[in-house]
Amino acid sequence: MKQLSTYMPSVILPMMIGWLILLIIPGVLFVSDASLFPWLSLDSTTAETLFWLTSTGTAPYGVATVLFVLLLSYQRLERSRFFSLFLAISLSMCTTLGLNHYLKPFFNEARPNAVWLEQNYLLNTDSFYSLSKAERQEKMMAAVNQIEYADTELSLAPLVKQHWQHEVGYAFPSGHTLFAVTLTIVASFYLLLAGNLILPSVLLLWTVAMGFSRMLLGMHWTQDVLASTFLGGLIGLLSLFVIHKAFPYIWSISTKLIPKLSKVER
Repeated sequence: MKQLSTYMPSVILPMMIGWLILLIIPGVLFVSDASLFPWLSLDSTTAETLFWLTSTGTAPYGVATVLFVLLLSYQRLERSRFFSLFLAISLSMCTTLGLNHYLKPFFNEARPNAVWLEQNYLLNTDSFYSLSKAERQEKMMAAVNQIEYADTELSLAPLVKQHWQHEVGYAFPSGHTLFAVTLTIVASFYLLLAGNLILPSVLLLWTVAMGFSRMLLGMHWTQDVLASTFLGGLIGLLSLFVIHKAFPYIWSISTKLIPKLSKVER
């Protein structure tokens, strides 16, 4: 494999521009102090569509998303590059999961929907986040069911209500955003190497929509999405760098263990 600098004009540059676009959108919202929740009517078809979109980054459906991206990439990449992509995605996903698991309890940031419920006297965030996950889900269910009786115009579609009851952890960072940005950065690098522009573009749009869905559904603050976009990009680039350095040795060992890998590539 050639040095990454060889691909700077055709691969690294457009990839960095894509990352910049992902940063600019929540960045503008953050600087302007704009909040997207509860701007959207959460009992609308749009809200339910956003639920399905955000589910592509929710366990266990996120696994299906990764497998789908790998399948599309397998059809378009040489064996060695696909194997490298697989390793880079594996490394980046493990890193994002570990970082997300560590940072959430460290920052202890309440989600926007929990704060909104507290402002409407339906929840106490201090006691809420001191409970176990099962107890928080039970508490959230009770609070959500009381919304229709509260003095507020907000109402939730069944799927959104289900999402609120499921997502009861802390807000920062946005695990969905970390997942989407990292997957897009890593996959786009190899797809752009293969001369494919359509899939990276689709992944970029999906990642933008993922960030909006998290904010509009009341799951994350603007700063959560902004910081997670930055961290996700760094994790993606670092994973690419590590795998690029280690891949010649891994590929050499793999071709010895699995001789078929060394045959003529597609």
